[in-house]
Order: sequence, then C-alpha cells, then structure tokens
Amino acid sequence: MWLSSTSFVDSDTPGVIAFARAAAGGEANPVRRAVALYYATRDSVAYTPYCDYRSPETFRASAVLAKGAGFCVGKAALLAAAARAADIPARLRFADVRNHLCTPRLRELVGGDVFYYHGYVELELEGRWVKATPAFDKTLCDRFGVLPLEFDGRTDSIFQAYDRAGRRHMEYLLDRGAHADVPVADIMAIFAREYPRLVERGAGESATRFREEAH
Repeated sequence: MWLSSTSFVDSDTPGVIAFARAAAGGEANPVRRAVALYYATRDSVAYTPYCDYRSPETFRASAVLAKGAGFCVGKAALLAAAARAADIPARLRFADVRNHLCTPRLRELVGGDVFYYHGYVELELEGRWVKATPAFDKTLCDRFGVLPLEFDGRTDSIFQAYDRAGRRHMEYLLDRGAHADVPVADIMAIFAREYPRLVERGAGESATRFREEAH
C-alpha cells in the first residue's frame, strides 16, 4: 500500500518520476536516497500558505511540482510520491499545530495561530518509520530566522519547539494519524469552515508573498 500511486500522491506520473530520478542521482542506498529526495522537495518547491484551497490540484504532488510552490500538505504529497517512485515506502501523516511565529497577516486571515491538518511524511527506512517534514524551504527559514529542518534518514525531522532566538515556534496539538493518500475532502471542509478568509484570499497571492511578510 505504501508504494502504490494514489490520486494525490501520484508517484506514477512522468514529472514525479523524473524529479525522483534527478534528485536521487542513481543512489543505491535507500537512506541516502531518501535524504536526497527530502532536500530536493524542501528547497526546490517554495513554501506558501496562500493557495487555492478550493482546487484539488493544490493537494496533488505532480501539480505542486509543476507549480514550484505549495503548502505543507502539497509538499508532503510530493515527497511521499517521489519516495514511492524511488521504491521507498512512504505514507502521509497529519497533525493540528499551533504556529507561534505566524505572521500578523496570516494570523488575521486564519483567525488565530492554530493550523489544522499540517502535513508531513513518514518513510520506511531500515525497518522503521522515520518522520520527515519538507514544508519550509531554506530561503523562507532564513527570512524568518528559523533553523531549517534537517533530515538524516534515521532521526525524526519535525518542527522545532523554539526558533533561533528562543521564541516559541511550533506546538503539536493533535495527531490525525497516517494516510496512504491526502484526505482532501476532509481538509477542504475544515478549511472552508475554519479559514473562510484565507480560502477566499489565498488563491490570489503570489508564491513569494509569505516570505515577504517576514520582518
């Protein structure tokens, strides 16, 4: 199940296959292959919370890759798809989180600092599941003064509780479990109910708008 292509983790599409091959570079070792895929996904696709949350393409790996930008769920779908294309079992995991470093504009559009269905990935490596979070690209982290998440293929990579200055950063509130595919209908329904202003405004913003909000 964790190697199969799905509707949103579409690992059998030409673009995803080419991305995985280019990133892995023929690496035979699964751990090193996974690490290469992680960094390619983290840094070659810009993170933005301003997306068209009414469109299924926002959640589809191949579409996020083609656009070159996406939010945490779309980027997680891409890493999972690339991993499956590279013969590494992968599944999606979701959690509700509180982002203490949310920008004032995003906080206003969201109506707070709680983000439902934050997405990341679990990869099966050396007989165990390892967490990997490719959401925030290095350029974004540099702008916000947050240490970019590293990944070595053996240690869980989830958001830090504090930033470089010792400020509270990310707090995990509720684990929503592991999934073979993105639960798009559930996410769309929750976003429409909880973030109506973000859903209305997000689609019209540029992919770099969020990083420009950093102070």
